[in-house]
Amino acid sequence: MSSLAPILIFAATYLVLAVGRLPFFRVDRTGAAIIGAALMLASGTLTAQEAYNAINYDTIMLLFGMMIVVANLRLSGFFTVISEWVVEHAHRPILLLVGIVLVAGVFSAFFVNDTMCLVLTPLVLEIATSLRRRPVPYLLAVAMASNIGSVATITGNPQNMMIGSFSRIPYRTFAASLAPVAAAGLLLTVAVLALLYRDEFRASNELRAPHRAVRVNRVLLWKSVAVTLAMIVFFFAGWPVPEVALIAGALLLITRRVKPEKVYREIDWSLLVLFVGLFIVIAGLEKTAVAAGLFDAAARFHLERTAPMSAFAALLSNLVSNVPAMLVFKGFVPRLPDAAHAWLTLAMSSTLAGNLTILGSVANLIVVERARREVRITFWEYARAGVPLTVLSLAAGVWILG
Repeated sequence: MSSLAPILIFAATYLVLAVGRLPFFRVDRTGAAIIGAALMLASGTLTAQEAYNAINYDTIMLLFGMMIVVANLRLSGFFTVISEWVVEHAHRPILLLVGIVLVAGVFSAFFVNDTMCLVLTPLVLEIATSLRRRPVPYLLAVAMASNIGSVATITGNPQNMMIGSFSRIPYRTFAASLAPVAAAGLLLTVAVLALLYRDEFRASNELRAPHRAVRVNRVLLWKSVAVTLAMIVFFFAGWPVPEVALIAGALLLITRRVKPEKVYREIDWSLLVLFVGLFIVIAGLEKTAVAAGLFDAAARFHLERTAPMSAFAALLSNLVSNVPAMLVFKGFVPRLPDAAHAWLTLAMSSTLAGNLTILGSVANLIVVERARREVRITFWEYARAGVPLTVLSLAAGVWILG
């Protein structure tokens, strides 16, 4: 087997991940991961058994379980109830901004940032329109706060889930280290947006939101909330995170009121397949001399230190997206002197880097795409807030993690 083949397969796969699609073909990021994984087998780089062994089933199980839990919370009307409560109690534009940042940030810490953007974007757009406010800063708050809030825990975003599975850092230890980073980032989000959109938040007129009846499935709502709270308690108690998430999801599927097809439609199947493909592609790369070369580069640039690791991870995350970027580090982080600290730094920097531009995170694209029929958020409009927020939040994260 030539060592050149897996390197070329890896490079081609990551090029499509960076661009978003294969030029002249209808191949998206998930398709690229599947093709890359298949080529690793076809080239003889990996056997079928090695490909099976490369898949981190803990990550797949955790993400799948969390998707089921969030689907039930969403179908019950839970997130709509919370959003309406915030609107009714936010009597000034700046208070509405703070409320949206807190809701997006806190819930993203536990329920995956991409999902929260899917849920909150149409709600926030409707709220801003009904109150005759400019929607853009509030929509930016959803995207940016969701990214930053997801830093706090293992279940906040897909890359953190992978890091949790690879590193075996306990849930409460992870949260104790990175929740302060998330809190600082959320404060910076409010400050940056309030400064950039001064005219919107300088207004002192009181917001009068009409009370709207919210449709909820009360039985499903209370059941979902109870199971979710129990799940989070078990997370912090030290139980295996993937198993707890899957059991929680399974309990919520036991119902006489909700058709299972409604839950299945809420699950991002393509994301799960993307992960499987990337695991196999990276396993193929690890059989070459590139893995050793990456460790040599890490030593040369002192990636064991917080600031260099943060800068390198942030740059790579914006080139190929944060999940593929994180997998590049998988082979050499365990060989660093303080692997646990390096994993935490990687989780922090790869996530916060997602706020740099629209393309930095899937969460950003979700907000922009879901709002585009009524509001156009350009690349530069986003970057005007995203660049300073990313620089400031990364600096705060480096300082907090030391």
